[in-house]
Amino acid sequence: MVLLSSMKNVSLKLERNFLEAIEKVMKKHNYMTKTEFIREAIREKIRKLEEKEIIEDKDMLNQIIESERNIKKRKIKELRY
Repeated sequence: MVLLSSMKNVSLKLERNFLEAIEKVMKKHNYMTKTEFIREAIREKIRKLEEKEIIEDKDMLNQIIESERNIKKRKIKELRY
């Protein structure tokens, strides 16, 4: 039985100064490999972007609710499309 990995390889080029900065932070925070460090950084970025989307969706919903309230109070006219 042969098990195939679901992981794919990604190749990237980094400037020497950037790579040195990554290695310095890795040592300071006890990361064993660049792969481990980069995976965690990507996961964190995805999490932050998803949180931002949730906040933006919540803000949009609040604006819609406020508009509906103002329409009911006749402060603004309802838009017809």
